[in-house]
Amino acid sequence: MLAYIIGVVLFALGICISVALHEAGHMVTAKAFGMKVRRYFVGFGPTVFSWRRGETEYGLKWIPLGGFCDIAGMTALDEVTPEEAPRAMWRFKTWKRTIVMCAGSVTHFILGFVVLYLMAITIGLPNINPSTEPVLAATSCARPATTSQQLQDETCPAGAPTPAQTAGIRAGDKIVSVSGQETPTWQDVLRIVQGTSGPTPISVLRGNRTLNFTVDIPRVQRLTTDGQVHEVGMMGASTAIPPQYLHYNGLQGVPATFSFTGTMFAETAQRLVQFPERVPAVVSAIFGGERDPNTPVSVVGASRIGGEAVQQGLWVVFFFLLASLNFFIGVFNLLPLLPLDGGHIAVAWYERVRDWLRGLRGKPAGGPVDYTKLSAVTMVLVVIGGGVTLLTVTADIVNPIRLQ
Repeated sequence: MLAYIIGVVLFALGICISVALHEAGHMVTAKAFGMKVRRYFVGFGPTVFSWRRGETEYGLKWIPLGGFCDIAGMTALDEVTPEEAPRAMWRFKTWKRTIVMCAGSVTHFILGFVVLYLMAITIGLPNINPSTEPVLAATSCARPATTSQQLQDETCPAGAPTPAQTAGIRAGDKIVSVSGQETPTWQDVLRIVQGTSGPTPISVLRGNRTLNFTVDIPRVQRLTTDGQVHEVGMMGASTAIPPQYLHYNGLQGVPATFSFTGTMFAETAQRLVQFPERVPAVVSAIFGGERDPNTPVSVVGASRIGGEAVQQGLWVVFFFLLASLNFFIGVFNLLPLLPLDGGHIAVAWYERVRDWLRGLRGKPAGGPVDYTKLSAVTMVLVVIGGGVTLLTVTADIVNPIRLQ
């Protein structure tokens, strides 16, 4: 139980640090361009302590959930003093405002990359492409196995057929085709062999020579990956089990992490597209339905999973989840919706394109967008976001996703 609590606290702390650094990204870039940063605080609620350095007040709030960076004049509607007016954010060039607004998400991306890189050179990255070359590690027998225990027992019973070995196939041979179908991976070999029976032509690469054999494949009762017992073809051969995690040295870890990060970005985008259709499953889970592990989780749910990962010693899951959450927050925050940073970026570029088109027609710039006209849309999105947050938090309390 203590390990679980420590895991929850550590994961929650990791999220808080991530969000605090998100706001720090806004602050650092805003200051670099000369914008006036009034305050930078970690947390919300009453102030625990604060101090002033230069023109910016720094501090800590009692509720350690996020933070904020107060930049003078983020929009033209924000009140600024005469002293602040020349340095109001909305007065700066569009590209500078874009960089400041993107800096928070970029910080999440950097944090996620750093976490994955440290995993790559220490505990390893998950092997997301476990397919292996069909190079045989050993030949054995074709034996029935209808339970998990029997699957793990590799002892060949007396009289069990040895199809591959009898045909002349050896350990070290690379299977290149079965029944005339090419087999680039071991999974291809299994798929074809399990669906056939009787004399079957199999070609292998042994050294530099291609050899052709005819293997008499029997049908046996086997417990398959769907948890059911089926009669399948079996040739009596095995290959090396692909590693669950891939380890790299400091130099190899950089391209490996970039590649893995690209895969995670693609998965994150896919999850965002599927997000609305998974919300009903969250509602069902609240009222007793089985919780789908692919449904959205809140910070509460993610912290609980992080706690379980630590409790079970699954640090790979802990850090992978932390990196995934950073990528998700970073991408989500760039959606062109107010009040997200992506919404402010969209408004800034709308102004830029609008003024460019007005210039082509000989008209003056149109001035800053009136955010009051967007307040109704913003409020609707805030209410929807708040509702989804409430649903996921409730589901994560009454029917949480658990590690198996």
